[in-house]
Amino acid sequence: MRFAHDTTTALSAAADLVNSAEEPDTLTTATELDAFFARHSYSGSRRRDAAELAEVRALRPRLRELLLADRDDLVPLVNAVFAESGALPRLVRHDGWDWHLHLVDDDRPLATRIAVETAMAVVDLLRAEELSRISTCAADGCVGVVVDLSRNRSRRFCSTACGNRTAVAAYRARKAANPDPDAQQ
Repeated sequence: MRFAHDTTTALSAAADLVNSAEEPDTLTTATELDAFFARHSYSGSRRRDAAELAEVRALRPRLRELLLADRDDLVPLVNAVFAESGALPRLVRHDGWDWHLHLVDDDRPLATRIAVETAMAVVDLLRAEELSRISTCAADGCVGVVVDLSRNRSRRFCSTACGNRTAVAAYRARKAANPDPDAQQ
């Protein structure tokens, strides 16, 4: 299934933000928040202060809960985000993107905009019966969030690093189980 640009962007950004809390934390400075903001093409105002960074960092557990909730638990979480933010849908067109929904004004705090965009994106998945596209990383010991919007639903890892670590571990396990007879001379 193909999803709208704002849905895929919001889900990718939310997973990136949630996963930034894993060790090592990759969202500890205003510069890192600036890079996150630019990487995910957020629009709207920014305060660029320590309070904004703290608000966005504090949002990570809530986004994790939103992304990983099952169907029945998701609805009250989404409704709470919409109610707290005073979400009011409006169609907008900006930065080369055609008409799409914004639910809060661009001058609202960044953390509020991120929460609302994430909530709307999971609503799109819920309505399309595609919540299974969000899971946790398949790598041992990793709890990162995986958003799989690929056609064949093959994404299993939250990052290339986790995929590589798993592949190397599997290779080493195969080698240990089947030692090369030529090497034992």
